[in-house]
Amino acid sequence: MGLSEKEECVLLDQKLLVFMDQLELLEEKRERLNSLIEQGWFSISKARYSMGNKQVSALQYGSEMEPLVRVHTRTLESGEAEFQTKRRTLKSPEERQVEDIGPKDKEGVRRRVKTQEVPEIDQSDNKHPWTETEPAPSSKPEPNPQQDPLKWFGILVPQTLKQAQASFKQVVELSAEVATLQSTVLTTRQQLQMKQKSSSQTPDLTDLTDLTDRLT
Repeated sequence: MGLSEKEECVLLDQKLLVFMDQLELLEEKRERLNSLIEQGWFSISKARYSMGNKQVSALQYGSEMEPLVRVHTRTLESGEAEFQTKRRTLKSPEERQVEDIGPKDKEGVRRRVKTQEVPEIDQSDNKHPWTETEPAPSSKPEPNPQQDPLKWFGILVPQTLKQAQASFKQVVELSAEVATLQSTVLTTRQQLQMKQKSSSQTPDLTDLTDLTDRLT
């Protein structure tokens, strides 16, 4: 037995309220994201002013780089895409295992036993496992995974450069949240549009659709 017209209207109203809450939360997170990006770049500009432009540029990047954050994705039954970030923990020098293999090379660099610690992903939901994009295989030696990118710019870096790093770390985490919420909003909008087509008593959702397009 199907739902009565009154029950369908109540369910639609509840769905519409959830949709409005999602849009409001998405807008707040986007504003926070833009604020963190601006704050990060402003801190970098202050670091360049104190250290010099050439001391804070791409010239200081490591010759070999490896991401410290990986993004895992999965698709839920409702069709929503969920994103989650996992950050690799940097070990202290005392925790690293160093092994001498024969004489030192020409640069006098000791070879280290490569020990990487990748966080585990909860795979309890076998129907929708987390996936990640694997890096392409390379014949080059792997870089030191424990290298803090902040060390590329020197040992005693200014506080503004540390603040910039902290801001962009938050940007990475928040970007995954925004992407997940954006997928949720699009799915909810599709459900509302289907309800609108199936019933002639539903309100016009054109304005909400336009608002969603601007936010997503």
